[in-house]
Amino acid sequence: MTTPPLIDPFARAITYLRVSVTDRCDFRCVYCMAENMTFLPKKELLTLEELDRMCSTFVGMGVEKLRITGGEPLVRRDIMTFFRSMSRHLDSGALKELTLTTNGSQLARFARDLYEAGVRRVNVSLDTLDADKFAKVTRWGRLGQVLKGIDAALDAGLKVKINAVALKGFNEEELPAITEWCADKGMDLTWIEVMPMGDLGNEDRVGQYWSLEDVRKTYAQHYALTDLAERTGGPARYVRLEETGQKIGFITPLSHNFCESCNRVRLTCTGELYMCLGQDDMADLRAPLRDYPNDNRALQEAIRAAIGLKPKGHDFDYSRRRADGQVARHMSHTGG
Repeated sequence: MTTPPLIDPFARAITYLRVSVTDRCDFRCVYCMAENMTFLPKKELLTLEELDRMCSTFVGMGVEKLRITGGEPLVRRDIMTFFRSMSRHLDSGALKELTLTTNGSQLARFARDLYEAGVRRVNVSLDTLDADKFAKVTRWGRLGQVLKGIDAALDAGLKVKINAVALKGFNEEELPAITEWCADKGMDLTWIEVMPMGDLGNEDRVGQYWSLEDVRKTYAQHYALTDLAERTGGPARYVRLEETGQKIGFITPLSHNFCESCNRVRLTCTGELYMCLGQDDMADLRAPLRDYPNDNRALQEAIRAAIGLKPKGHDFDYSRRRADGQVARHMSHTGG
């Protein structure tokens, strides 16, 4: 580490950076994007070289885990150039993990290249194993393409974790089937509560909300659960299903606030740094990056100042039967 570590006002070390490399996606998932999205002009996006410099600066300031997100990160042109470049930080030991979250649509093309670049695990977002329901929730997606991508990732040696958004009235009945499918393929599974983000037209966030406390109760009806103390640097809490041996995660921003251990910040594809997923406060890092192309000191100062503004927690709250604490930006803008 070349500079003092990043410590926020609540004595939390910031060691995890999530980076959105594009706002574009080949799906239009109902809880993430509007069907007719207006995407950013190319000049506003950080170039791959700028993303490299930005991420490398964070690594030099103590970030040890880098998760690449989108939109769909693998639709960014020449994105493997960026992954291959970031692998030098894995080789040096400064970066402990380089990973990504994907919808799986492009994994069949890129799984082996990702493994060769040092990626060892990926998270795939998949809410249903029913092809018709998948087409409905993603609007543009094809389930078969994603399943092919998952198989390609496993064949390439990548560890795959499935992320499923818990949606009331949509995938409740599929919980046993999704769980058994993951167990058969040796994949862990994490359930995520739907978050009140973005104006998505007629989407009813309160109506969609399926508390993970209820999800856990459903599991308890089918399996013997053992709570696990382990954490993976993210917000999930885990149980082990004794019958299958697999690990099930619960990300519960609404029914169980996890902010006290938050070690992460999020960088958008335009260089905005969000210190909290559930707050609108952000810092513009693109300006110091572009204004001082040969000197990182201004960028480092801007990063440190931004971390000094990181809030204690978010304000998401469904308890009063409305999506209190809602933020206006789409989930795809921040990369989840």
